[in-house]
Parts: sequence; C-alpha cells; structure tokens
Amino acid sequence: MKRKISILGSTGSIGRQALEVIEKLNDKFEIIALTGGNNTELLNEQIKKFRPKYAYAANYKEVIGAEYATLEEICSNKENDIILVAVSGRIGLKPTITAINNGIDIALANKETLVMAGDIVMPMAKELGVKIIPVDSEHCAIHQCIKDIAQVDKLIITASGGPFLHKSIEEMKNATVEQALAHPRWNMGKKITVDSATLMNKGLEVIEAHHLFNMDYDKIEVVVHPQSIVHSAIEYVDGSVIAQLGLPSMHIPIQYAITYPDRFEGIKSKSFSFSQIARLDFEEPDWDKFKALKIAYQAGKTGGSATVCLNAANEEAVFAFLQGKIKLFDIISTVEAMMEKHNVIKNPSIEEIFSIDEDIRARSRELFVHI
Repeated sequence: MKRKISILGSTGSIGRQALEVIEKLNDKFEIIALTGGNNTELLNEQIKKFRPKYAYAANYKEVIGAEYATLEEICSNKENDIILVAVSGRIGLKPTITAINNGIDIALANKETLVMAGDIVMPMAKELGVKIIPVDSEHCAIHQCIKDIAQVDKLIITASGGPFLHKSIEEMKNATVEQALAHPRWNMGKKITVDSATLMNKGLEVIEAHHLFNMDYDKIEVVVHPQSIVHSAIEYVDGSVIAQLGLPSMHIPIQYAITYPDRFEGIKSKSFSFSQIARLDFEEPDWDKFKALKIAYQAGKTGGSATVCLNAANEEAVFAFLQGKIKLFDIISTVEAMMEKHNVIKNPSIEEIFSIDEDIRARSRELFVHI
C-alpha cells in the first residue's frame, strides 16, 4: 500500500527535494496535502503535478486544483501516515503538536519545534506512540547509527564550518549577505544558511539532539568536518565509534525519514566512492570566532524558556541581517543582549512559549534601531 503523506513547506528547499524523492518513488506515496508560503506560483505548479487532495497557501485562501485546508485541518487529517514538517521557524510548532495529538508520525525538518518546546513535544509523542524521525542530516545520521541508546556514551555532530571556516574574525565582522549565503557544501534556505555561517545552526542542532535522543549536553560534541561526508557519529560505552557517511545531499536523509524503517533505491543511490573522496578532515570549532555555538550550549543547559529566547532573538536578527539592517556579528550581540535580560521560566506552557517568543522578537527589533 502507498504511504500517505502531507508536506508542510513544499515550496521550500526541503519540500522541493522531498517531492523529487517522492517522484522517484512514485509507486510508494500518495500525497494528501501540500502547503506553501508566498510562492503560490510554485505551489500551484506542484498541485498540478502531484495532485494532492488538499492545499494551503499562507498568503491567500484559494488554491488551484485542490481543496483549501488550513494547517490545523491538514494535521488533524488521520488519512496521513506521516507528515513532513519542512516549514522554517516557529510556524512548525503548532502543526506538529496537532499531528502528534492525532497519532500521525512526523518527519521533522523544523529545528524550532524542539528548540522551543522539546520538553513538551517529545514526551507527548512518546505517550501517544508517535514516531518523530529527524530529517536533518546530522540527526538522521545519529538515528541510523543507534541500536540501543542506553549503550551510547556520546553523540558526535559534524559541522562543515560554513563559508567562514578559514576566514578571520575581522573578515566575518565585515561579511556581506552574499558572502554569508555562499555555503561551500549545502544548498539550503537563506535563514539556515546564515545560521550555518555563524554556527548557530549547529548550536540549535545540539539542542535538538538533546531532546531527540535524551542525551546530556556534556555528552554531545561538535566537530568541524569540511568535506561534509561524515554526517555524524556515536560513541558507545565500550569505545566503539559508528558513523554514517554519504554525499552532502539532503535527498538521502529526506528519503530515509519518509520511508523509515524501509529503504529503497533513490536519487543518490550507488553514488558514493571512498577513492574519490580521498580524505576526511576533522577539527575542533573555533569557539571565539563561532561564539553562537557556545551561547546555544549555555541556553540548552539552562533549559526552560532560555532556548525560546535564543531562537527568537537569533531568528529576528538573521532576518535583519538579510535585509541589510545589521552586520553578521550583530546577530550574536543581539542574542547575547536578549539572553542576559531574559528571566527564565523553567517549565513554560505552550501559551507561555509563544508569549515569550513574541516578546523577545519585539524587543530584538527595537534593539536593531540602535545598532
């Protein structure tokens, strides 16, 4: 039988690649719904090609060729076997919770869901027997390596180092938007690409890994690996290390997440060659240059609403940088300023999480005026 799937964020980078995977495996999936943001032209093209039953567009209430449905309605539809949450930012949290409450498995490509509310989402999924399969290449790699989490002593998350790995702090301070978006390995959306340039993306992944695998922060290590071939690794209590390798293509982890636990020949199958890779390099992150990583670890260890504050301040600052309002390093100073002033709530409710998120965003925007 075909697996029934909805894709939230089908017009984004992950969503588009997911549809390429599904097209390759066209006999294994039925698309229930597609949703997009402002790119309604592309969404309508996707609807025409893949013929979902339902569709949602963020900026208007009509779609061509499918029945209009809200995110809430889509994620409440128990026709779905799995929902790929590929939207960016806080918008992914409520639909994910709705899907979990309806017993629908999640392929999660939205970091913010667990960064903002991991202490709520993961226990809820466990209680209701819902699988949350990570789509990020790093967490997907860890998921593939783990057989028994109780025997794992350490998670090792790799980072490419982004476009500024071999640049000085001064060069980073004066970096243009174009330079920050020139990622050497991955083709991603603008927000996540800027996060990769500051290594905040890796900090958010550390927080996400903590929740996904119930691992202490002191047992999650980040290592810079410029080739992006080793996507992550785990170390067992006996000292054995198991890593997952592959070409830097999101098609592979997307396919794994939506077909789990099965595997099929896909777009990138049989394309890996050790002899062509030739070498693999690893190094410790430069904690002074990539201060965002250190701040994220601190927020994670603090817990509670600290990670909500971290995420909101960073997201607003990244948007401001992309609009040319602030410089790259102002992203970090904004996050630091918001974190210093934030009064942490240890166990915030969903309502409190969204209230804190709104407050931090508003105060961050006020700060940009004075930078």
